[in-house]
Amino acid sequence: MQPQRPTPLSRRAALGLAGACLGAVPARAAEPAGKVESLRGEAYAQAAARRALAVAAEIFVGDLVGTGAQSALALRLGTATLVRLGAEARLRIDRFLVNAGGVLDLARGAMIYDHDEAAGPAALAVRSPFGLIAVRGTRFFAGPSNGVFGVFAFRGAVTLVGAHTSVQVLPEFGSDLTAPGAEPTTPHRWAPARIAAAEASVR
Repeated sequence: MQPQRPTPLSRRAALGLAGACLGAVPARAAEPAGKVESLRGEAYAQAAARRALAVAAEIFVGDLVGTGAQSALALRLGTATLVRLGAEARLRIDRFLVNAGGVLDLARGAMIYDHDEAAGPAALAVRSPFGLIAVRGTRFFAGPSNGVFGVFAFRGAVTLVGAHTSVQVLPEFGSDLTAPGAEPTTPHRWAPARIAAAEASVR
């Protein structure tokens, strides 16, 4: 399986990928998105006010979810999606439709997104200061890795978008963004130690 080299993509097209995930469906106030499945250490959610999180606490569309130092959090979004966050992560649930997908803003930290294939595809966009990640029902890592922002596909395909180019990241491959606004590297196989470190960073 040959990795895809970066291909040109306009900024308008890149932004369109995020909007295409859910179309123009607005988020309603206090719309439930999911619950906390597990928690190690401290975590919070903030909308109008900040609240501490515990196992089984509800998460709503619009919440900014954060974790403390040496903490990890697992969120069950809908019934088919699990999002794991590592220490000092910041993730906003921008838009979400149960089992259909959504738009997440990963401002900081590491995450693993895992959507149950048996539930059917779910269109998702993850925005970060480094680039945009567009997926359909998959399992992938995104976050700090080996001194860069890395994206690795465990299952399914991920489209990673930089300032002007995009790459498709296939299973067992990863791509890097060396700085905010940089272009994604040609997808390459990650060493087992790097994969293990990525998984460990959200547990």
